[in-house]
Amino acid sequence: MNLPTDRIEKQIEVATDLDRVWSAITDFRQFGQWFRVALEGPFETGKKTRGRVTYPGYEHLTFEVAVVAITPRSYFAFRWHPYAVDPNVDYTKEPPTLVEFFLEPRATGVMVRVTESGFDALPVHRRDEAFRMNTGGWEIQVNNIREYLHRA
Repeated sequence: MNLPTDRIEKQIEVATDLDRVWSAITDFRQFGQWFRVALEGPFETGKKTRGRVTYPGYEHLTFEVAVVAITPRSYFAFRWHPYAVDPNVDYTKEPPTLVEFFLEPRATGVMVRVTESGFDALPVHRRDEAFRMNTGGWEIQVNNIREYLHRA
């Protein structure tokens, strides 16, 4: 069986209202709480934002994304360099992947689908590890979204 190697997709349904989910994903302060990053400024289409990673063991890293699109209450997308964890490597020479959040209202809450695509364009020497690590990372992050929304 061939497994996809270019795209990660995770989804969760959260029992809360759409505005609450939208804010948790697109307000840079709330995003930072569940994603564990201290962002310097807001998400704005066509602009980059960055900040210090606050996840234990990764505090030496800088998080940086380029916002691609924001469609209120339904779609948020950014590009970044996946699993860019070696501070001695210049990842800007690599093509970024595309991270997309899709929100769909349901009778019982909101379906949140997160995809990350573009891994097949990464350099061969780090493609598999970046895909594997981000697959596990998104599993953690969708659960972080759920937990954040249930606490807040």
